[in-house]
Amino acid sequence: MTQTEQQQGIPMPIVTLNRAILLSGVILAGALQQPLITTALFFIILPAVLLGKKASPVFILGTMLFGNGREGEHTESPKLMRFNNAIAALLLALAQLAFLFGQPVAGWALSAIVAGAAAMALGGFCFGCVIFYRFNLERHRLLSRIPTIKR
Repeated sequence: MTQTEQQQGIPMPIVTLNRAILLSGVILAGALQQPLITTALFFIILPAVLLGKKASPVFILGTMLFGNGREGEHTESPKLMRFNNAIAALLLALAQLAFLFGQPVAGWALSAIVAGAAAMALGGFCFGCVIFYRFNLERHRLLSRIPTIKR
């Protein structure tokens, strides 16, 4: 992968597709009372979290549908997208554990958090982006306080 490909953002239509898949998947799972659909969602976003956008089924599908994006088109940071997908994957993994241990209310609540965040993001407010920003801000503050050794 070249440096240009690494710096290249994810086209917004693909970001929107990711959010729409998460939202519609959780809604469908809840409507049909089928936790296995949330399991499928977990396995759909897991490759993106572990290996990045090139391994993401949503990115691959989005690229086939929308292309790689055009010069000057709005994009999302791959780091931010991976962070958001990691939060969704964690919540969906916890939901799977809740379903597995006979706690469907907790499983549906965790799944609903994913759907709610995806719906908010589709509406224009990315809650995961706020968490990402705050996380990096606090990390920077913490690391700037650590004394360095002068030689």
